[in-house]
Amino acid sequence: MANMRKMTMGVIVGNRGFFPDHLAKTGREEMIHVLQNAGVDVVVLGSEQSKHGAVETYEEAKRCAELFKSKADLIDGVIVTLPNFGDERAVADTLRLSRLNVPVLVQATPDTPGKMAITHRRDSFCGKMSACNNLRQFGIPYSLTTLHTMTPDSPEFKKDLEWFAGVCRVVKGLRNLRIGALGARPTAFNTVRYSEKLLESSGISVETLDLSEVLGRISRMKDTDEHVLLKLKSIQSYVTTTDIPHAALIKMAKLGAVVDDWMKSAQVQISAVQCWTSLEENLGVVPCTVMSMMSDSLLSSACEVDVCGVLGMHALQLASETPSALLDWNNNYGNDPNKAVCFHCSNLPKHFFKDVKMDFQEIIAGTVGKENTFGTCVGRVKSGAMSFARFSTDDVQGRIRGYTGSGRFTDDPLETFGGAGVVEIPGLQGLLHYICEKGFEHHVAANFSSVAPIVHEATTRYLGWDMYAHTE
Repeated sequence: MANMRKMTMGVIVGNRGFFPDHLAKTGREEMIHVLQNAGVDVVVLGSEQSKHGAVETYEEAKRCAELFKSKADLIDGVIVTLPNFGDERAVADTLRLSRLNVPVLVQATPDTPGKMAITHRRDSFCGKMSACNNLRQFGIPYSLTTLHTMTPDSPEFKKDLEWFAGVCRVVKGLRNLRIGALGARPTAFNTVRYSEKLLESSGISVETLDLSEVLGRISRMKDTDEHVLLKLKSIQSYVTTTDIPHAALIKMAKLGAVVDDWMKSAQVQISAVQCWTSLEENLGVVPCTVMSMMSDSLLSSACEVDVCGVLGMHALQLASETPSALLDWNNNYGNDPNKAVCFHCSNLPKHFFKDVKMDFQEIIAGTVGKENTFGTCVGRVKSGAMSFARFSTDDVQGRIRGYTGSGRFTDDPLETFGGAGVVEIPGLQGLLHYICEKGFEHHVAANFSSVAPIVHEATTRYLGWDMYAHTE
């Protein structure tokens, strides 16, 4: 977990007086040691605050809850560790009283066959069921370890901890999220319509900026403005710009400077931008490189004002802590039922490419002229494991829904333009059938990772979205 954003976990150590107290003491120490070695900060009762720093009585539950409340801004999730049976009510009371509303992972330490006498018997196997039963009664959502019982220092728990930390990042990152929508949805893209109100019900706000304001701000900028020159330099260092007119690069730099300033002032974390074909006709460039740079810097940006598309990008990025892209489910790949071509024209982050250069947008060029379409990031998507996600607001049913899954980008030959790659997904035909049957959009967010289960857990269990997890 060394590459992971610094996490803080609240820890509830379960204890029950019928069972050996020393197990609670050593279990607490073991869990703290494991978390700290993983680079995780820990908020837990001290031995001076309760017996062995565990939670058994209602008074101890109140003390632990008050501690959690005092660190609420820092705590990303809570780990319930059961080194013995534990008091199920005390665990549930602590979470209810703390009002943290963060993900919860329940772990139970296994018994050892040679240590089943009363002096070392844990019964955590059974106690975990009782703890989960009470959490369910209290209406507190929780996650489970892969195995019913596992020691905190096991390889299995290390993997579960990484998974759970990802769940916490996604939940925290989507709650109170602010998305910037620059421009209006293009008329031809009914598929990207969405409900701001449904997003708001999950704590996700959309801040809008009319494209006329963007163009107006650009028109008032000088080519020699410091912010423009700095943005120009960053563009030229980001991607090969050979044969791109200097005038087009200046326009891109101005666009990037305006977008940067607005996102900072509006305090939005990610963006969805109108492209087709207003920017080409009224500014004379495509926004692809500017958007690619944002996504590559973990500030996900989607085209055609696909707000739900960039939400999928952001969820995958939060889970993996690497850049995401928005792609089209675009073409079949020969006769292979499990392969397809994923394509965009393109604003993919540099992270996605084997090699990349700036070019013009071949599709729009036929309509608005080549000279008005410079700024795409063109290249072949590299091979590797990938995760995908799509969210959509179902206005009729009044809910947010979506799907997640995993596959891989391949090295299969492909001759085309834009940013494109061949993807292989087990059971792809079933997924495509599901997408069409349920009326999902043709855009899908992708990420070089294997984090689909993290996104599914976070959005289904803790945000209450109606999600489908694709498997074979």
